[in-house]
Amino acid sequence: MASLKEVKNRIKSVSSTRKITSAMKLVASSKLHRAQAAIESMLPYDKQLGDIMSQFMGEMKGEYTSPFAVQRDKHRVIIVAYASNSSLCGAFNANVIKEMTKTIDELRKQGVKDIEVLPIGTKIAEKARKLGFNFDTDYADLMDKPNFAQASQIAATLMQRFLDKEIDQVILIYNHFASTSHQVLTREDFLPIDLDAAAKQRPDTGKVLDYIIEPSKEELIVSLIPKVLHLKIYTALLDSCASEHSARVIAMQTATDNADDLLQQLTLMYNKTRQAAITSEILDLVSGSLQ
Repeated sequence: MASLKEVKNRIKSVSSTRKITSAMKLVASSKLHRAQAAIESMLPYDKQLGDIMSQFMGEMKGEYTSPFAVQRDKHRVIIVAYASNSSLCGAFNANVIKEMTKTIDELRKQGVKDIEVLPIGTKIAEKARKLGFNFDTDYADLMDKPNFAQASQIAATLMQRFLDKEIDQVILIYNHFASTSHQVLTREDFLPIDLDAAAKQRPDTGKVLDYIIEPSKEELIVSLIPKVLHLKIYTALLDSCASEHSARVIAMQTATDNADDLLQQLTLMYNKTRQAAITSEILDLVSGSLQ
């Protein structure tokens, strides 16, 4: 049985750790509140923009094609993966890394030899470097402070490279913020876009909307598609940030609960050890008095 001093030191150590996990939970909760407000403010705009494009694409019935929808043989693919800059957020980073590795293996099996990784976040960048990928930056500042201007610049660069036929496909991997307790690992194509799928996403409201479009639907879609693509990179960023803070809140809450359980067990052990020591001393005194 451990000595009283050892149990007391263990209690002190666990108590200190509990204070840290509890404080980290409060900090993550505060960040989650801001991140959740940002993504919830963005999603209605994103949904409405998607509905408008679906409405027009459905009415045009395949009459329009976009240079961003051109399907080509996959020779060069870019994977844009979102992760965090720090750990202690459960399986948040591990899930993204696992999905990225799985995607790379699938692409190589399909014969794609030229694969690039564009990491957004320190943790995914560290893993990508270990896998042998090179890149200029990990966009760590973007994960700490999301901003549309920088996200839009990333989207513009990817779109221009696609138009220049430098790349044939762009894949996004990120965690979608479904709720405070639930994040959904998501992998989807950023480029080329699927116009047929966009047309099928048209909401069935039972109403026939007859818009008067000036100058034309084609010209409106030409300007609408880049906006949707720019917004997608930013929305995925906000999704990932909210998911990270949510995952950290859950992880720190679990750690705090485990610390409480361990403290309860250690306190019980300390009391039993102390009682045993007192009983032993009393027996020694009684035995000595009888001699």
